[in-house]
Amino acid sequence: MFNIHKKSFDLGGREISLETGKLARQAGGAIVIQLGETIVLVTVVASKEPRKDLNFLPLTIEVREKMYSAGKIPGGFFKREGRPSERAILTARLIDRPLRPNFPKGFNHEVQVVVTTLSVDQVNPPDILALNAASAALSISNIPFNGPIGAVRVGRINNEWLINPTFAEIEASDIDLVVAGSKEAISMVEAGAKEVSESDMLAAMEVGHEAVKKIIEFQAQFAAEAAKEKFAFEEPVIDSELEAEVRSFVANRLDKSIRNSDKLERESAVNEIKTELVENLGEEYSERDKEAKELFKKIEKELVRKMIIEERVRVDGRKLDEIRPIATEVRILPRTHGSGLFTRGQTQALSVLTLGTMRESQTVDGIGVEESKRYMHHYNFPPFSVGEVGRMLSPKRREIGHGALAERALLPVIPSEEKFPYAIRVVSEVMESNGSSSQASICGSTLSLMDAGVPISAPVAGIAMGLVKEDENYAVLSDIQGIEDALGDMDFKVAGTSKGITALQMDMKVTGVGWDILKQALEQAYEGRLFILDKMAETISEPRPELSPNAPRIIIIKIPTDKIREVIGSGGKIIQGIIAETGSKIDIEDDGTIYIASVDGAGGETAKKIIEGIVKEIEPGDIYNGKVIKIMPFGAFVQLKPGRDGLVHISKLAKRRIEKVEDVVSEGDIIPVRVIEIDKQNRVRLTAVDVKPPENE
Repeated sequence: MFNIHKKSFDLGGREISLETGKLARQAGGAIVIQLGETIVLVTVVASKEPRKDLNFLPLTIEVREKMYSAGKIPGGFFKREGRPSERAILTARLIDRPLRPNFPKGFNHEVQVVVTTLSVDQVNPPDILALNAASAALSISNIPFNGPIGAVRVGRINNEWLINPTFAEIEASDIDLVVAGSKEAISMVEAGAKEVSESDMLAAMEVGHEAVKKIIEFQAQFAAEAAKEKFAFEEPVIDSELEAEVRSFVANRLDKSIRNSDKLERESAVNEIKTELVENLGEEYSERDKEAKELFKKIEKELVRKMIIEERVRVDGRKLDEIRPIATEVRILPRTHGSGLFTRGQTQALSVLTLGTMRESQTVDGIGVEESKRYMHHYNFPPFSVGEVGRMLSPKRREIGHGALAERALLPVIPSEEKFPYAIRVVSEVMESNGSSSQASICGSTLSLMDAGVPISAPVAGIAMGLVKEDENYAVLSDIQGIEDALGDMDFKVAGTSKGITALQMDMKVTGVGWDILKQALEQAYEGRLFILDKMAETISEPRPELSPNAPRIIIIKIPTDKIREVIGSGGKIIQGIIAETGSKIDIEDDGTIYIASVDGAGGETAKKIIEGIVKEIEPGDIYNGKVIKIMPFGAFVQLKPGRDGLVHISKLAKRRIEKVEDVVSEGDIIPVRVIEIDKQNRVRLTAVDVKPPENE
């Protein structure tokens, strides 16, 4: 019934297995991959007919994290998986980036890769397994694919390299690096680090690539036994006569138009030439405007790359390692807790910071080990930032990815919860974009953190590097703009402090890039990062000594866990009363830690005193200003603190003999009392300290 192929191999002392032929047999290709007790199913399917209306590869990666895989029931009302989690979207992007360049040029069949987590052991992360399984599934499928590719995660603990570290090892590691690529070269890198040097990061890439080669060899052996026959596909052939027609029309006009530092003016001039080209095509080519536009784009790419390689100059006139003009500002929004505006050329990010209590940390409902996070970074890319009209719906995958990259870059410098007990949310609004907007958001967010008075350990800056490579000639570009990203061979984002790298993301569009180029890119990025940090320091060089006046002040106290009930009170009556009286926000953890937040500070101190009074043990000799809550013929009951009262006998209400309790006190009076004793039944006996006699005496 089943034609099962299964193979295993050892990587770093741990067994990884691939299996096909048992699950999802009607898919174009299906792989079940396993490491430990983490099991992932990846299926690939291609449409039978190409999308002739598209001039790009319609590849979609869908990651479905099944909560049952981790033995969990989804949160929310419906109790079933809904939209993909942020982690699932980031995994999809991680898979897409190294796969996409490995399809044949001109291939435009719809391809869908579906990743389904079947079992997650909370030890081995499923994302790297999914990436390798996607490559293996495409390799054995009927879909044309120039693979396989391989991927590993690299960690380092006590100067020892780890391949595919566990969740616990990742937490302890100073590097969390994902490397993907072919046997010849790496094509994708994603990393977070704790201020790691450029040389150490390069060494980690080399370690990762050696492991990648082993994975590729294993996939190739597996595919040799289990692969299906690929369906026929021929790369589209360029019409040489049409190309000659387009080139003769474009001539020198396009070369002049692309040499403009202003993005909108350049695009307008280029589009004008393109429009004229389509309008002036001869009758022979009148129905082939789509092909003509593609050829136009090809020529534009050639001209831009030739300018960079041969003239060593860029479209905006900059040198290869030159950074665009930078302007920085802080505290431009008066009511927010912190704000920073970072402008680099025609890219601008406004980052706004908000501080909240730990209760406002984000709950993570997923299959991983992370349950919450207190530092959140969100990135928004509205259409007006590039002068376009577009629908503004929920965040797109790109926005989630850029936000996660910025979050990763800044997380190593965020103070610990013990030192700074706040939930921190930064929102980066891209106001204008001409490349490197994700790195601008990192810079703007550093400004907003320091503006708010968050005690970060060091400022962080980011820069995007590019590459143009023609045969043995190449140029590494610092601070790339949009056109250089689109027409170049590399997008290499590097963020960090003056001490080292905190985040890195690289995508290659070409193979055969040597380590010497990567080393130069990292060194050039370091110099650029220092330049940017110096520019930022001209506006603000370190966190303000005091928090923003609009930010909440948080006081932390610890009480015995058996006192929590006393502070909360029946139905929350006591804690709600303290909140109403002081205007504070109060969060109580199960371990007895209490967070008190108030904007003015005074309300928080008052709440602290009330809570400390509630949990304090009553002892003989203690003096309280108590409230008379009940009068009886034999005395008055006085509330010492919420939930605890005592009796002042009539004989102890005054220094003289009185006939009635009402002659001295009334319900609601606040009177000073001293604790005489606490009897065996835990009843408190009190005496008045100084009660004035009635006015008629």
